[in-house]
Amino acid sequence: MSKKSTRLFLILLALLLLVLIVWRLAFPKSLDQIPGAAPSTTSPLASSVASPSTTSTPQEQPIVPIPLAGPASESRSEISGMAWYHDTLILLPQYPSRFGSGDGAVFGLAKDDILAYLDGSSSQPLSPVEIPFIAPKLKDIDGFEGFEAIAFSGDQVYLTIETKPDQMLGYLVVGIMAPDLSEMRLDLTTLAEISPGAQIDNMTDEALLVTPGGVLSFFEANGLKNNPSPLAHLFSLNGHPLGTLPMINLEYRLTDVTSLDSTDRFWGINYFFPGDTKLTPDTDPLAIKYGEGATHTVSTAVERLVQFQYSSDGIILTDTPPIQLQLLADNGARNWEALAYLDQQGFLLATDKFPETILAFVGYP
Repeated sequence: MSKKSTRLFLILLALLLLVLIVWRLAFPKSLDQIPGAAPSTTSPLASSVASPSTTSTPQEQPIVPIPLAGPASESRSEISGMAWYHDTLILLPQYPSRFGSGDGAVFGLAKDDILAYLDGSSSQPLSPVEIPFIAPKLKDIDGFEGFEAIAFSGDQVYLTIETKPDQMLGYLVVGIMAPDLSEMRLDLTTLAEISPGAQIDNMTDEALLVTPGGVLSFFEANGLKNNPSPLAHLFSLNGHPLGTLPMINLEYRLTDVTSLDSTDRFWGINYFFPGDTKLTPDTDPLAIKYGEGATHTVSTAVERLVQFQYSSDGIILTDTPPIQLQLLADNGARNWEALAYLDQQGFLLATDKFPETILAFVGYP
């Protein structure tokens, strides 16, 4: 073959290869259908498993209502916090003076009664007991707007108080729970001021956590716009101020937290009511990172539990995905204000009066 013929042959061969490459790019399945063509080695499932986080919808957890009877079931109870005292779940009304006699009452539910309802042993509404609440001179607190959070360390009880004398101001107060549940008595000489992280109407420190280093209180709004450098306030077990710890930003509201687990982790309620425009963020980093569940994608409400890590250096979020709750229809929202673990099964939550008083169970995913 002459050099000219060889050159022409190579040009034709290159053109043929170019045509095959273009054809393959334009019609990726076509060559697989040509008799004798090598089968594709790419699994048809490869694309679906390569990036599960971008194609799957996060699971949402259903709410299991636990019916209540008696005064605690009424909207005027406005449950604002709850915590375990041994095997009794203490429900804190925002205004204990609305119940009982004297200074008022808080409510207690036996763990056995809660478990009996959830396992089907009982179908009757639960009737919390009233525990006398002793708080002398409570009315002397200027601008008193009720109690917001509760936590226990042994028989000692810690509560936060919200006030607005001229601007928002919080307090921590320490008390004692009688082991026989005959009374909860506050010592108002232990009152310690808590400066809010930002001056937002109706917002002060909304959650309490007992840690090895003392008692931490958490402000309600910790988003970038309203509170760019959030802090948790630290107190001794006797209620003396010890300073602050840095905390990671969290959009929307933080309304209550669980106790610490064995790894110093805890969960918090992260809630957004669609009409609360002052807390609307530019972006929701948790939704961007983990995605939104089915009901969250069609609602502007947010109801989820987020996990934190405590250390003496501060509070951060863990890499555990948020637990998203199944939302109400039509952009409805439930104002979850109270949270506690239920053994290893999941969580107990309670609303204030919006849309009604609800005690509920949420299982682990």
